[in-house]
Amino acid sequence: MRFHNSIGMFLLTTLSALTSVLSASNYYCEEPLVTSLPPASFQNSSRFSDRRSPHYAKLNRRDGGGGWSPNGDDQQPWLQLDLRDRLKVTSIATQGRWGSSDWVTRYQLQYSDSGRTWRPYRQEDVIWTFTGNSDTDTVVQHKLPHSIRTRYMRLLPLEGSPKGGMGLRLEVYGCTYKSDVADFDGRSALLYRFNQKSTSTVKDVISLRFRSHQAEGVLVHGEGQRGDFLTLELQRGRLILHLNLDDAKPQSTGRSSSVMLGSLLDDHHWHSVQIERFNKHVNFTVDGHTQHFRSLGQEDTLEIDYELSFGGIPLPGKPGTFLHENFHGCIENLNYNGVNVIDMAKRRKPQIYTVGNVTFSCSESSSVAVTFLSSTGSFLMLPADYSMESLSVRLQFRTWNQEGLLFSVPLSRDPDPINLLLQLSQARVLLLLSGGPQNSAQVFSGQNLSDGQWHSIAVEVKGQKVSLSVNNQKSVTMEISGLIQSMQRATIFIGGCPLFQSDFNCENPSRGYQGCLRLLFINNHPVNFLQVQQESLSNYSQISFDVCNIQDRCLPNLCEHGGQCIQSWDQFSCDCSGTGYTGATCHNSIYERSCEAFRKTGSQSSVFTIDLDGSGPLEHTQVNCTVAEDKVWTVVGHDHMRPIDVRGSTPRSPFVLVFNYTISPYHLRSLVASSEHCQQEVIYRCRKSRLFDTWDGTPLSWWLDRDGVKRTYWGGFLPGVQQCSCSLDGNCRDMNYFCNCDADQDTWANDTGVLSYKDHLPLSEIAIGDTNRTNSQAELQIGPLRCYGNRFFWNSASFYQESSYLHFPTLQAELSVDISLFFKTSALSGVFLENLGIRDFIRLELSSPYTVNFTFDLGDGPVILTVQSPVVLNDRQWHYIRAERNVKEASLQVDSLPLKLNEAPSERPYRLQLSSQLFVGGTASRQRGFLGCLRALTINGVTLDLYERAKTTPGVNSGCPGHCTSDSVCHNGGRCVEERSSYTCDCTQTAFDGPHCRTALAASFESGSSVLYTLQEPFSGILNEEARRSPAGFHDAEVTKSQEKVSFGFLTRHVPALILTAHALDQHYMAVMLSSNGSLQIRYLNKEKRPEAFSPMSSSLADGRFHWVKINRKGQELLVQIDNTITQQYSLSPGSALSPARSVILGRIQGGDITDKELVQAGLRGFIGCLSSMQFNQATPLKAALQNSQSPLVTVIGRLEASSCGTISSSNTLSNTHTLSDDSAKTGRGEDPLKKADQNDLALIGGVVAAVVFITLCALAVIIRFLYRHRRTPAPSGITGKTHRPSMEHPPYRAALDLHKPNHDSKEYYI
Repeated sequence: MRFHNSIGMFLLTTLSALTSVLSASNYYCEEPLVTSLPPASFQNSSRFSDRRSPHYAKLNRRDGGGGWSPNGDDQQPWLQLDLRDRLKVTSIATQGRWGSSDWVTRYQLQYSDSGRTWRPYRQEDVIWTFTGNSDTDTVVQHKLPHSIRTRYMRLLPLEGSPKGGMGLRLEVYGCTYKSDVADFDGRSALLYRFNQKSTSTVKDVISLRFRSHQAEGVLVHGEGQRGDFLTLELQRGRLILHLNLDDAKPQSTGRSSSVMLGSLLDDHHWHSVQIERFNKHVNFTVDGHTQHFRSLGQEDTLEIDYELSFGGIPLPGKPGTFLHENFHGCIENLNYNGVNVIDMAKRRKPQIYTVGNVTFSCSESSSVAVTFLSSTGSFLMLPADYSMESLSVRLQFRTWNQEGLLFSVPLSRDPDPINLLLQLSQARVLLLLSGGPQNSAQVFSGQNLSDGQWHSIAVEVKGQKVSLSVNNQKSVTMEISGLIQSMQRATIFIGGCPLFQSDFNCENPSRGYQGCLRLLFINNHPVNFLQVQQESLSNYSQISFDVCNIQDRCLPNLCEHGGQCIQSWDQFSCDCSGTGYTGATCHNSIYERSCEAFRKTGSQSSVFTIDLDGSGPLEHTQVNCTVAEDKVWTVVGHDHMRPIDVRGSTPRSPFVLVFNYTISPYHLRSLVASSEHCQQEVIYRCRKSRLFDTWDGTPLSWWLDRDGVKRTYWGGFLPGVQQCSCSLDGNCRDMNYFCNCDADQDTWANDTGVLSYKDHLPLSEIAIGDTNRTNSQAELQIGPLRCYGNRFFWNSASFYQESSYLHFPTLQAELSVDISLFFKTSALSGVFLENLGIRDFIRLELSSPYTVNFTFDLGDGPVILTVQSPVVLNDRQWHYIRAERNVKEASLQVDSLPLKLNEAPSERPYRLQLSSQLFVGGTASRQRGFLGCLRALTINGVTLDLYERAKTTPGVNSGCPGHCTSDSVCHNGGRCVEERSSYTCDCTQTAFDGPHCRTALAASFESGSSVLYTLQEPFSGILNEEARRSPAGFHDAEVTKSQEKVSFGFLTRHVPALILTAHALDQHYMAVMLSSNGSLQIRYLNKEKRPEAFSPMSSSLADGRFHWVKINRKGQELLVQIDNTITQQYSLSPGSALSPARSVILGRIQGGDITDKELVQAGLRGFIGCLSSMQFNQATPLKAALQNSQSPLVTVIGRLEASSCGTISSSNTLSNTHTLSDDSAKTGRGEDPLKKADQNDLALIGGVVAAVVFITLCALAVIIRFLYRHRRTPAPSGITGKTHRPSMEHPPYRAALDLHKPNHDSKEYYI
């Protein structure tokens, strides 16, 4: 089946490619189209003089004034061409005006079939701005990436010469093309009738172009009696393809393949469609965007009876019909399986039957749209005469904005002014009467009117009543009281009010309207927008005439990982709630990538949510995290964890057990690949059940690895060695055999072992084949997969030649990319990485000892983000960099310095198109290469293997010299600092202390205890537990996004309790408290609004147990984690979020201006219990209070005592929980026995020292024995430069480090 699917996809791809090649292999299409045009084909918005008329604007001509120039007062100039017929346009060339200093430096293009409804030229879904001229005579030509078919063109100059003004000569290149057009009026159709009763096809190709101003309508439909059908239709301006193959009951079961593409296709512009089908494989393409899918049904053929209809369904309601409205608009070049349907209809071929009135010329729409470009500056003033003491206004609008003024008109000025306002409010229409208190009234109508669709509104004022109708629904009315005498003549303001209105009575209580508007009638008289523009019958500002510039910014959906796209007129945002991701485009995971963060929780074992590849495609998943033997193990179970008794199996008919794990195979591969060590225990007890045939060694039992490959080795040996653990230990029951079970004795034996070759883990299946003899029996138990460590975190390479580099495949960074790495160097500058495209590129570099630059170019000029460090970065210490770029913003983080963030403009290219290899440590030019060390280079969740790649690259060595390696354990974000002969851990930026930043700083609070900490600045360098990789929200004055990142542990039995309060200068507050029922609450308070409270769980946390809390807010997005098991995402209402905090209070608060009663009640009581490891952004207020209470930044009130509530006991830390049986204690041979021996020796020494008073000679003998054993154990060397008391909590480190060999250790630099 999979083979047939592959063949189908291959043939479909070949068919699509062949179609594209044939369509691309057109004849020469670069003929000049303007040279032969008569003067009547040129129009303009204005002209400077008759000698600078538009017909002089021909390329290389010197007639008249040498080209066209608009009037200097023209704010929106344009030059229009009538090509006299619909032509294919492929390129455009421009010059300045001859003999002058006038030219156009930037311009845009619009095109139209009628000269009335215009469409802007777009590239990459953005209104494209062309680069013009920089002098008078040089010709600048642009080949259009996608050609256009049009009759009318407009060039809109945006900027003129800095030396003069605007001047233009131009040429347009293209050719004629064949166009067969049919016009459908909504009651007509073309039927293509087959020569036979039905036709059955394996392959179909349908292509057409269409335009329509109606949002609904069927374009193609065909069906068969057996249930096959194909329907292509417009629904709400989007194209939907319904396809079903051989399903007898598509209607009742609802089983059909429906695919939706495109948006806003009712804009009366041409759109292209192509459907390619081979068997069940389908390519559906709309305007160049293709979606591949596989249709439903029993067979591979599409069987259609009698006919295929185009433009509608003659008999609505037939089976397979999804829409009862036929198409209203034009279809061009309609081809069905090589048949030109419209050409055959024009030639009256008998295969084509015409239903209704189908004409072969395309009619033009009578409606002309205008676009209100700005919600603050757009308005249109029109005179409005009252007729018979009545006023009526009708219009149609489409927008994405939920708020905006549609119109404002005065009804009376004496004695009190009364204004009638119609506005959008929360995507509903609000009719508002504004005047004195006795005249204030309002009514609502409609809903969800900001959906981008056209909506109609009718308002009528008659006598003392005002009526409102939306979308032709039933009218709502409103009484006008006190209107003594209405005005005979007034001015109606459409879309907004003038910014400066001394003589106007325009009222706008909200923002202006931003969107499209058409079919405006005042007192049943249509408003002629062309006349409004040309004859200046009214005043207007920031309006585009003859064009509706609406754009669907949510198609395609640029939000990642299932984020919901929400848009307004000029931008979009992503709602990441419930996705497990955060950021402007839901790119960054909210979960840790490993179990290492589990150390903080104070638990030994718990279910923990992790995201193994961070921002990569894998979803987050739940695993069990266990702390054992100073390691944090990730444990993944399966569906056969209990012992299983096996009998009656033979090698030909073995007992087979298939394992289904609690996480997907993709997650398993990622976990094993990224872990330092993985293992899986196999417990096998046997009685007369052999693993290998004692005669020829043939395996009688076996297991399959993760790839389904048969394996016959058992625990303790590498692949290919058919032996068991007892053979390695030399303690097999019968030394003639390599496994205990192979002795084939009638007593129970044990061949338990641990599989630890990572490339084969985990087991996917096991087969037992020798339990069919008398008294034969086996007992099998397969343990969970257990992994620890991160083998990539210290993956590094050293660059010692400026011309050297490592190369990797091209970055997949079209829409988003995040890059993180560590570096250390003594060089003044160097490029960390670079990837080039034809025009685009991306580069990350150290540009000076103090400066890191992140540069990228999307084809319209480079964007440079720069972070300046107050200290040098070439100090031979490790520094961290994280750079991210997506369609919404770009950011750069260096160490804990403030984040640099640039927001992307809404109208600019957003695709980063790269083509070269990725160069790491250098550039393609072999200049400005990096000299130093790079490690943990991670791109979009994938860590590049620098170590292996460096082995075969000249000028680069694997690994990095120095003492900060995988053996240097700095936990909880502690920074490893290189020293001359050792290293130390800098815990300054953490809430922990100790030699390795593992000691949790905790304090006991009483009822009156409080700690006030003043923040020096709104730090933004907020780093997460793993490598400080998450970007924060603070950046420079251009764009500021405040945020809080709070983490702490606590233990209490008292409620209510106030744990933390953060204060901002603008009287905003953020508080964390336990309510009266013990549930955790996060509250955001604003004096002008009611407090917002969020409670992630209803159960009580005041249970006397230790709990760990993490709170992260960026912008309006709030994330709360409790004990790393409860995770909730929330969205704050606008204005509720805390601006950069200036002070933090732990515990009791007194006085102040907080009005939240529940918070005040908890604040008077404060917090009674233990707080641990409190961190607020970069500040550690509890640590400062305990260690530096004399600092002017800290004020301690009441009693505060150090505590140990956040520390995991050493007995728990060292407990052994990783085996399923007693025999598995042998798995750590070579390490575990040595550790146990050391512990036994320590106990023995204690006894000898106690007896030394009585037996001196015995004590001396014991001491000599201890010294002898101690000499065999490597002494700790990694921390020799720092004096501290030895602790049982830390394992011994290696005495000597080979800096050019991989360090296979699970310890991480940042955990």
